[in-house]
Amino acid sequence: MKVAITGGTGFVGRHLARALLADRHDVVVIARGVDRRDPSILGAGVSFVAASTDEADSLVRAFAGCDAVAHFAGINREIGSQTYERVHVRGTRAVVDAARAAGVPKIVYLSFLRARPECGSAYHESKWAAEEIVRASGLDYTILKSGVIYGRGDHLLDHVSRALYTFPFFPLVGLRPTRLRPVFVGDVVRLAEAAAIDRRLSRQTIAVLGPEELGAGDAIRRIATAVGRTVPVVRAPVFFHRMLGWLFERTMTVPLVATAQVRILSESVTEPLPFADPPPPDLAPTTMFSVERIRAELPAAGPFSVRDLRLFQH
Repeated sequence: MKVAITGGTGFVGRHLARALLADRHDVVVIARGVDRRDPSILGAGVSFVAASTDEADSLVRAFAGCDAVAHFAGINREIGSQTYERVHVRGTRAVVDAARAAGVPKIVYLSFLRARPECGSAYHESKWAAEEIVRASGLDYTILKSGVIYGRGDHLLDHVSRALYTFPFFPLVGLRPTRLRPVFVGDVVRLAEAAAIDRRLSRQTIAVLGPEELGAGDAIRRIATAVGRTVPVVRAPVFFHRMLGWLFERTMTVPLVATAQVRILSESVTEPLPFADPPPPDLAPTTMFSVERIRAELPAAGPFSVRDLRLFQH
């Protein structure tokens, strides 16, 4: 089969590309910047297309001959013209239109577990609007409403581990306890590949959650154990994290926490809203959020530095 992946150089997109290649499928990787390509996914069986998800003609050409499109392009902060409306809503509409024009029968969309309408968060609402576009597309589709995803190259393990090396304590978002079910990227990719290549998940919205539920503080302590650090975990008000998010978005190349992530982490990420079906038992995520698994996925050890600040970027 031939599968196109929007956001193909992003965290989940590049893991999916590698999995499809390992199973001898052809892959079209679509991403905005050529200079941001991941060399590990470029090789035999891979075509790279430098295009934004709102470049209709480029998308139609990229999708030609594909059996499925995995629409994984997304943002968790707005920068200039890259707004949630443009990337999630208009971008998804353009991807759907291009898939129809190119004769692609299937679209797999990666959404967020708690994406929903009228909740006061532009991120959540835009992801929900994208889901509705996919559902109304007339194409065969599978929507994966995923919880917090972790794995090599993610935001969770990368930023939390570096924060544990940098700061004397770790502040949790909000004064009320929250819970989550971290899901391993390999399990997400297994579901996404199944959705793209067979019909079992046809026209379904699927909840993607890890097998273990734990408190947010327990998740941070488990990461701390994996990196060999002992750091107090304390609760801090949501408004404090919103201020940090505002500051980090304007000063860091990749923010330690973005304002959309503050909203995500301020509520438990254990149940889908407003709805989603569980995956078939043989495709349900099984990888535990264990110290051993975390340790295997960690980036190189070290704290944040001035090189993480925009001011010091060339």
